[in-house]
Amino acid sequence: VVEDDLPMATLIGSYLEREGYEVRLSHDGVAAVQAARAVDPDVVVLDLGLPGQDGIEVCRQLRTFSDAYVVMLTARADELDTLIGLSVGADDYMTKPFSPRELVARLRAMRRRPRPMDGADDRPTLRRFGSLAIDPTGRDVWLDDEAVSLTRTEFDVLAVLSARPQMAFSRRQLIDQVWGQTWVGDEHLVDVHIGHLRRKLGDDAGAARFIRTVRGIGYRMGTGE
Repeated sequence: VVEDDLPMATLIGSYLEREGYEVRLSHDGVAAVQAARAVDPDVVVLDLGLPGQDGIEVCRQLRTFSDAYVVMLTARADELDTLIGLSVGADDYMTKPFSPRELVARLRAMRRRPRPMDGADDRPTLRRFGSLAIDPTGRDVWLDDEAVSLTRTEFDVLAVLSARPQMAFSRRQLIDQVWGQTWVGDEHLVDVHIGHLRRKLGDDAGAARFIRTVRGIGYRMGTGE
């Protein structure tokens, strides 16, 4: 938990400990990065407005060595702040004030991933789309036989799309599958993660091979051609 408001950090930590987490508190960005390198966390709850090194820079540094789930906390509801936070690899966000119970529920949903869709073929077979190969069991992705490094959420989005490649998913359907049906917020969070995936897969949105935009609906898997 990275939060410079000490009472808030303590409150969040106490709720997480009751949920069964082993909690480490940090109150500035530099200490947070050092702590993350030392303990290799599963989840990072990260305040955007930290002294010295803000949450954006902390998240950017975390993503160079950690695939932990990152939930960004912001005191401002401005969409730009949210999208900037997500653009450096945060998985989710919450706007202050928020209920610690809601935060715990969000994290509980994250830790339950991956959740295959009802009726989806979940056999441990390699999924191939042209030069793209996806291993849903080992959570590995290769492009032209080169490994592609994805965050956990990026992989989860790709896994849902590739499980039903003929289906066009709305943003809400993707949120229900990846973030959980109780998730509430700006559904354009899906677009940010789709953008990350396309960049890492070298996929041009205008002539997409792997993730195609379905106008008026959302996204579907491409053939790779």
